[in-house]
Amino acid sequence: MDFYQITHRTIKRGLIEVYPDFRVCRSKDLMVRGKAFYAIWDDEKGFWSTDEYDIQRLVDKDLAEYRDRLQKSTDDAITVKWMSSFSSGSWTAFKKYVTQVSDNSHQLDNRIIFANTPVKKKDYASRSLPYSLEKGDYSAYDELVGTLYEPEERAKLEWAIGAIISGDARDIQKFIVLYGEAGAGKSTILNIIQRLFEGYYTTFDAKALTSTSNAFATEVFKTNPLVAIQHDGDLSKIEDNTKLNSIVSHEEMTMNEKYKSSYTARTNCFLFMATNRPVKITDAKSGIIRRLIDVKPSGNKVSPSKYQVLMSQIDFELGAIAQHCLEVYQQMGKDYYSAYRPLDMIFQTDVFFNFVEANFDLFKEQDGISLKQAYDVYKQYCDEALVEFKLPRHKFREELKNYFQEFSDVARIDGKQVRSYYSKFIKEKFTEPSRPPVEDHPSALVMDCTESLLDEMLADCPAQYATIDGKPMKKWDEVKTKLSDLDTHKLHYVKPPLNLIIIDFDLKDQNGNKSPEKNMEAASKWPLTYAEYSQSGAGIHLHYFYPGDPMLLSRTYDDGIEIKVYSGNSSLRRKVSKCNNIPVATINSGLPTKGETMINFDAVKSEKALRTLIRRNLEKEYHGGTKPSIDFIKKILDDAYSSGMHYDVTDLRNKVLSFAANSTNHALYCMKLVNQMHFKSEDPIPSGPDMSDRNTLVFFDVEVFPNLFLVNWKYKGKDKTCNRMINPTPDQIEDLFSLKLIGFNCRRYDNHILYARYLGYTNEQLFELSKKIVNKSKHDSDKSVFFGEAYNISYTDIYDFASAGNKQSLKKWEIDLGLKHHELGLPWDQPVPEEQWHLVSEYCDDDVIASEAVFDHLSADWTARQILADLAGMTVNDTTNTLTTAIIFEGNKKPQGEFNYRDLSQPVHQMDDETKEFLQNACPEMMMQTHGPEHSLLPYFPGYAFENGVSTYHGEVIGEGGRVYAEPGMYGNVALLDVSSMHPHSVIAEVLFGVEFTRRFKEIVDGRVSIKHEAWDEVDNMLDGKLTPYIQKVINGEMTSDDLANGLKTAINSVYGLTSAKFDNAFHDSRNKDNIVAKRGALFMVDLTEAVQKRGFQVVHIKTDSIKIPDATPEIIAFVMGFGLRYGYTFEHEATYDRMCLVNDAVYIAKYASAEKCQEMYGYIPKKNAKHPLEWTATGAQFAQPYVFKKLFSHEPIDFQDMCETKSVTTALYLDMNESLPDVSIYETEYENRHKSTKSKPRLNPNLSNFTDEQLLEEIGKGHNYQFVGKVGQFTPIKPGEGGGLLLREKDGKYNSAPNAKDYRWLESHLVEALGYTDKIDRSYYDAMVNEAVEDISEYGDFEWFVSDDPYISHRDSSETPPWLMPCGEERYPTCFDCPAFQEENNHMICQKGYDITNIISLGR
Repeated sequence: MDFYQITHRTIKRGLIEVYPDFRVCRSKDLMVRGKAFYAIWDDEKGFWSTDEYDIQRLVDKDLAEYRDRLQKSTDDAITVKWMSSFSSGSWTAFKKYVTQVSDNSHQLDNRIIFANTPVKKKDYASRSLPYSLEKGDYSAYDELVGTLYEPEERAKLEWAIGAIISGDARDIQKFIVLYGEAGAGKSTILNIIQRLFEGYYTTFDAKALTSTSNAFATEVFKTNPLVAIQHDGDLSKIEDNTKLNSIVSHEEMTMNEKYKSSYTARTNCFLFMATNRPVKITDAKSGIIRRLIDVKPSGNKVSPSKYQVLMSQIDFELGAIAQHCLEVYQQMGKDYYSAYRPLDMIFQTDVFFNFVEANFDLFKEQDGISLKQAYDVYKQYCDEALVEFKLPRHKFREELKNYFQEFSDVARIDGKQVRSYYSKFIKEKFTEPSRPPVEDHPSALVMDCTESLLDEMLADCPAQYATIDGKPMKKWDEVKTKLSDLDTHKLHYVKPPLNLIIIDFDLKDQNGNKSPEKNMEAASKWPLTYAEYSQSGAGIHLHYFYPGDPMLLSRTYDDGIEIKVYSGNSSLRRKVSKCNNIPVATINSGLPTKGETMINFDAVKSEKALRTLIRRNLEKEYHGGTKPSIDFIKKILDDAYSSGMHYDVTDLRNKVLSFAANSTNHALYCMKLVNQMHFKSEDPIPSGPDMSDRNTLVFFDVEVFPNLFLVNWKYKGKDKTCNRMINPTPDQIEDLFSLKLIGFNCRRYDNHILYARYLGYTNEQLFELSKKIVNKSKHDSDKSVFFGEAYNISYTDIYDFASAGNKQSLKKWEIDLGLKHHELGLPWDQPVPEEQWHLVSEYCDDDVIASEAVFDHLSADWTARQILADLAGMTVNDTTNTLTTAIIFEGNKKPQGEFNYRDLSQPVHQMDDETKEFLQNACPEMMMQTHGPEHSLLPYFPGYAFENGVSTYHGEVIGEGGRVYAEPGMYGNVALLDVSSMHPHSVIAEVLFGVEFTRRFKEIVDGRVSIKHEAWDEVDNMLDGKLTPYIQKVINGEMTSDDLANGLKTAINSVYGLTSAKFDNAFHDSRNKDNIVAKRGALFMVDLTEAVQKRGFQVVHIKTDSIKIPDATPEIIAFVMGFGLRYGYTFEHEATYDRMCLVNDAVYIAKYASAEKCQEMYGYIPKKNAKHPLEWTATGAQFAQPYVFKKLFSHEPIDFQDMCETKSVTTALYLDMNESLPDVSIYETEYENRHKSTKSKPRLNPNLSNFTDEQLLEEIGKGHNYQFVGKVGQFTPIKPGEGGGLLLREKDGKYNSAPNAKDYRWLESHLVEALGYTDKIDRSYYDAMVNEAVEDISEYGDFEWFVSDDPYISHRDSSETPPWLMPCGEERYPTCFDCPAFQEENNHMICQKGYDITNIISLGR
């Protein structure tokens, strides 16, 4: 780019530095405005970008290319001053650079850019609409708008829309006011306009624009929108129309933004406003008259069900609607409404206009009149029309001039001299323009053909017949046939081009069967195109060409409606039966893309109206009695249910039921009727289109008090500040919905608070809702406190996408990440004084900033969520569990019918061929031989029992989550062997989900391993080719193989959690009472422990999927690995500890053996020994405590953070700063003894007998200074006498010591650091922990030897051949029992090869 050049310099011998050098020039690639960055040209995207961080990306790309070229010509080391690295100084240099160069900018987005509009740099465009401007079908729009508006009124709207599209609107001085009663269709057309100009419109407040007191009314126009909209405006009381006239006239005007200097700017937008009140027009000279075009709905309406159908189709017609409106505008011309006068508005608000109109015939016939005659007529009119305030004669004289072309102070009429005479009456003021023509566009979906147009269109595409079981006969690489070679009336597969997408309708009836009627009804709502029935004859496929990137489309449109995109080796399964003969149409809008904000605004607004009707009936606003009110509620819910409208008002059911029960005479009737009501639509609320015009992420948080509702939010970026919304209105909350909102645990709290405000909840009602959510017990249903639509308000939820190990409170994250952390300290259930609202705002700001920091910290988890959403064809706001379910079960809502569940204590003697074939491929070693004395096909565990919730096996109680076993002690040469993905392989070995779904799960498990090893050929064929696009992303460097592997790992972990969960979900099998997945692994570990012990080795620790064996030899390691394969498990030798001290089943300290020692013992080096040779590792809090670990083992320097302790409680933490206060313990003891609930009489202090309880409490209060901290805090112990406080936990007004804080004084760590109190830290707290650690280790051996570098000497003779090894030396089988040469007949065991296996038989299996 022209504002910088990449160059290099030698900074020292052998080291070259590459850096960007910013040039002083009038750049054509960079725009600077107000001494700050404004925009940069992004040549790859073909648009200007206002995102400052794109500079980092673009410059760093050039730096990398320059470095790579330079590297080829030199052997010197190269360092790069990256823009993305703050410490390099390049970013700081750029920020300083833009403040020094002259302003150089052009206004962006001065015209509409469509998806098919060629864009050049000089167009100064930063965005485009997601659809193309082209001719097409717009029949749904035509029918809806043609019903709601008469042709003349419709023409006004289409002329205005066309003017915006053409670019002429910025020179047209008109604005549209839609005027009519509520529900007439005003918001409908405004919603369509918003969809047409997504990203180019803003909302405004007309009342504020015409007020004399609102200085910031023009702030909404700061981004130069081309369209401005208000759904419910009011211009009935105009105080000052100066700003409104300036905006409509596109004049330069003063713009005021909060916290910024005022400046002048020209607005280019066209205004649309809907109102129920007429616009105030005071006189004939009013600028409003010349500029206003009023539009009146016809009053005709469509049925609710028809309305929903038409509105859903309009999303697909946007390009055609825009083209139609442009043609209407071009036909009518720019000046068509230049002389237009809003007569209806004038009649309703302008008294003088009404006077002239009432005497129109008089003025027209005379074509001249004197002031005296006219004023007499006027006075008579005012008396008859009951006009309260008449104009005085001198004002009347001036106003009447506006209705005549000529006025003479003195005129001679019929030979007489007349003073003040008006002539040439302007009758055109009372006429209206003509009407443009209207076209008609019918539509229908008829499937009456048997010959397919698709056969000809795809004739040359690869195709093949299906097998008997409906699968492709060959791999696509081997297919030579084309579609033209096949009989398409037989079941076959074809690979269509990528841009041919299919909308697959698979709706079901109430019995769960595919419904042709429902599918036909749903498909008929879409734009006409080629269609055919699916292979089953019940589903429908609509075929469309999609001009955009199909890979960006979401796979799910709605429940039962999928968007099929065929990439990689995926193919279309079809069998031609019935179809239509309409050519394949192009669709370029209305389809959801991956990761959009999915909130359906139409559903919200419809539900909002429904809620209002129910509430008003509960308040008996329509009917005086309970029975008619209940009847009416039943009717409106039935109408909503039958119309197909999506809604969920289940949270109102209890209120309606309570209302019904209070009926004096009809309680039973009313309550029965409530039980028949449909409080929720049949289908779930669908995901709607993304209303956001920004790609920037927005972080938010809310605070709720009885008198205060606060919403704070900020755009992503450390330089972006927080915006505060104090007691926002429902309309302001609706504006938030267009942003990509990200919160922390927002799906379970913040979203529902926002949605409730949107529905009109007051602060008090929000507070009550907040209490319900916070206090919700596990027994309460979600429907009782949550709104179904609210979940989709957010773009994603940080807490939800965080992996299991990263799920913790936001306050805990603030401490872990070193962020500003403080608690508000205000009583949550009391109103907040207004002078303290700023404290709540600052507190909320901190939470928003912390949410962004946690989001950045969890980037790996975020990437995993994005990958899962993409694979599932869903959104990043869907939960991990939901996404995983979709990936594995592909829409099957009741897959449990395919599940396998068995009693693990019993042998398996029968198995169907499909399952056996699957297991022979998945677990070949397990299937090579039978198991146990019963010759079971699968491993089993005789004697295992699960009774009364307790599992026992071989006399041992087995944990329900996995086996834990420990033999505390000090050991050496400890091999740590770990099962790779134990729980997932338990699922696979048991074929738990049935063959089809277990195979998909196995592909995810295997895919993760293949991805880590970058075995792309294997990955390419997994999950029907869905992973193929990611291979290229990894190769291109857009993501790492670890990112992709972590995405699959998240899904794998989710599966186990769902199989063991108690709540209903797709993975839950009601027969699974004993958590079979974890139990199988636990029982296996018991068998393994006994087998290892039989072979003379000690097992010192079992932790779910790992085993630790001291003095382990290569032979016993090989045995363990072979033993695992017999059960379907693969062990990895993760590490060997040179020495280890195990103090209980969860705590140990160990030192890794050196790489050289491992190589000598095994001939290879375990991966952790290769990474951490001779390093210490601690498991469990005792030895992992940083001070203890560094002091005793690693001997690293102790720093301040090592002496910071995080404490958390469920109630509240306080510091009692009482060190300089009097000792009041005798008063506390006396008060406590007086109030003890004990049978024995407490011993009271006679010296205090005269004290009342109130006096005791007063004395006690003198000895305490409680300072609130919060539920979570980070603290450092402070020496006595240095200003520390007692760390206490408060509950029900009583204070007790916080965990592990007794007998020490504390301060919050950030204060210790800020005040420089490091020399006041009480290290005795940590020294006690060190001493305790030494004592615990010394209990099991010599501590000094343990921490020294003295070698460990094993007492096991590794040169002896273990008696349990196969005497033949065969290494392919772990034991003789696994060898094909082993024979057992009549309890007699021999080796067919003739080897003596007596010792092995004595050891047993």
